[in-house]
Amino acid sequence: MDEVRAVTDQLVKNIERVIIGKRDAIELILVGLLSQGHILIEDVPGVGKTMLARALAKSLGCTFRRIQFTPDMLPSDVTGVSIFNQKAHEFEFRPGPIMAQIVLTDEINRATPKTQAALLEAMQELQVTVDGVTHPLPHPFLVMATQNPIEYEGTFPLPEAQLDRFLMRIRLGYPGPSDEIAVLDSQQYVHPLTKTEQVIGSEALTQAQEKLKTVYVDLLVKRYIVDIVTRTRRHPDIYLGASPRGSLALYRTGQTRAAMLGRDYVIPDDIKAMTKPTLAHRLIVSPSARLRDVTGEAVVSEILSDLPVPGAHVRPR
Repeated sequence: MDEVRAVTDQLVKNIERVIIGKRDAIELILVGLLSQGHILIEDVPGVGKTMLARALAKSLGCTFRRIQFTPDMLPSDVTGVSIFNQKAHEFEFRPGPIMAQIVLTDEINRATPKTQAALLEAMQELQVTVDGVTHPLPHPFLVMATQNPIEYEGTFPLPEAQLDRFLMRIRLGYPGPSDEIAVLDSQQYVHPLTKTEQVIGSEALTQAQEKLKTVYVDLLVKRYIVDIVTRTRRHPDIYLGASPRGSLALYRTGQTRAAMLGRDYVIPDDIKAMTKPTLAHRLIVSPSARLRDVTGEAVVSEILSDLPVPGAHVRPR
């Protein structure tokens, strides 16, 4: 797993020049990237969500597009549109901003459900269909969506199907006092993003993504994953638990975390570390539990504390 570790170390080091003091969040973003999933960043404005996405794109040398979601946005504003060319006497496809490798959908919950649904096919099938014609998306492809957790006026909550397509939900949070001083110093003359250069190519990233599939997951760890997900479906405070897509997310991110730490096998600690980011946003809390301020994160913490961690046996050869 040396290749995977080398890739992530270079990317983390490069991105940390722009996003200071948020190593854990950067590593989670890279887990999502290597696992070929999509990321929902839920946090207040001004903590560096857009800069994080741009720094990642520049570090990879990928194309980057930012989509500012608004209530009057149409699905064609995202996917693209077919326009009749009078000279050629035929329709030609003009791609929308979704046809990029790193796509930042800013304030995704400000768009109407119809526009939000335009992302579903792209996020799951890695393609968009316009006027009956299917257009494949570039590789690698990552959607990083943001939403403000404290502003509800003029917003449209993401439906369950949309939330389930995000591999993880993360939060950046405010920097500590010393980190915020470092941010002030780093931007005194010029923004560090302007000096960010590509450190990893798409070919190296693809090789790392393929290497992750060889990480060994023992049957006991697989049962541990299924037991966690099953308990979310039976918990009394949960109206709708995690789907099998949640199990797959926990499985893949566990493999990725193990590889990033230099191991070719998954241990229960990998699963425990990835459970909140991958499952909490998929849980729909019941109305009565919501009145008691019960959250998905609290339910996941309770499940992890109550569920016994599996033992070990000799790895088959």
